[in-house]
Amino acid sequence: MKAWIPCIIHFNLSILTLATLSCQNYPWERPLKIAWSNDGKIFGNAEIYQDSSGVPCVIRWKGDTLICAFQWFREPKNSPSWDRVAVKFSYDNGLSWTQPTPIIINNMPSSYQRAFDPALTVFGGDSIRIYFSSSSTIPKMGSDSIINTYSAKSMDGIHYVFEPDARVDEPANRVIDPSVIYFNKSWHYAAPIGSPQQGAYHYVSPDGIHFSSVPNIPSDNMHNWTGNYMIYDSSELRFYGSGSSIWFNSTSNGGKWNEFIYTNVQGGDPSVVKLSDQNYLMIYVGNPYPVASSEFASDLQKINIKINSLNDGITIHTDLTDAPLRYQIYTTLSTLISKGIVKNNNIRINQLYPGIYFLIVQSDNFLIQSLPIKFIKN
Repeated sequence: MKAWIPCIIHFNLSILTLATLSCQNYPWERPLKIAWSNDGKIFGNAEIYQDSSGVPCVIRWKGDTLICAFQWFREPKNSPSWDRVAVKFSYDNGLSWTQPTPIIINNMPSSYQRAFDPALTVFGGDSIRIYFSSSSTIPKMGSDSIINTYSAKSMDGIHYVFEPDARVDEPANRVIDPSVIYFNKSWHYAAPIGSPQQGAYHYVSPDGIHFSSVPNIPSDNMHNWTGNYMIYDSSELRFYGSGSSIWFNSTSNGGKWNEFIYTNVQGGDPSVVKLSDQNYLMIYVGNPYPVASSEFASDLQKINIKINSLNDGITIHTDLTDAPLRYQIYTTLSTLISKGIVKNNNIRINQLYPGIYFLIVQSDNFLIQSLPIKFIKN
């Protein structure tokens, strides 16, 4: 297990304050967890659903089958299981599941960024459509407006055929973490705009392919619309999202939402499926796995990084004078939004929206020895 030394940085123009946090592995050392409920609000004890994973979406398929798609980070890196969308199936209402299988998207142009942030839907009888984030080329800044929502269709949940053109494209912003569902004779699409108080984009479609923008879903700084839709009944659509605790909100038309209701679950990016009137299943991103302090002592001897602000960037000073450094920036829900080589000891973050991020700096001369830094950009 690799050792990471985290600390928190509040980034506000040229002011940085430091405070020590508990040690943790992040982000691909987080597991997905699964829990059940009688009412969709109070859930029982959670179990590990899948190690080293994030961004889950679970749906009912063919009546008695459940299928869950998620981002899989099982090592080794650059293998078919590393940072790939995978699926698992259940044939007994979620009590047991198959082993993860990475999906295959045929006819997707080779120049496109790999699919991430999956969202599943059922359409046309037994067909499955997967919506996901991607871009026609690799973004130069890691996360920018060329990242759109695309889709592919499948008959078995594993092999998909890419559908040309973007389903949703915001010209001035990237769109990630999509959620799509069919409710009251219309397809509804939601994706978080940026920081929690910005709410979510809302699009509708008659066919699940051609989407039109409608007024955004409002929010506040306590409720992040990163999560998934769930149909409660024919008159109520729910959205389960992220915050200090996982919450849900409800609507009768997809546009006007009611009050936020908290569950008893602490985690992120939830997906809930209603199995029956008194049986709900939730899969969500759980807390990091613990790391013993003795496991990361050697990292400090190899990488000693000091952070200073520089306008809208981060300047890095390291004891490694001849080792190239690479960086990765993740959201709090394990989504990679920026990566690259540290140039002139500086990392630009002017493209980031206000929010909380994790920065990981790595040396190519060592085996993924990392130092994650949690910083808040205001």
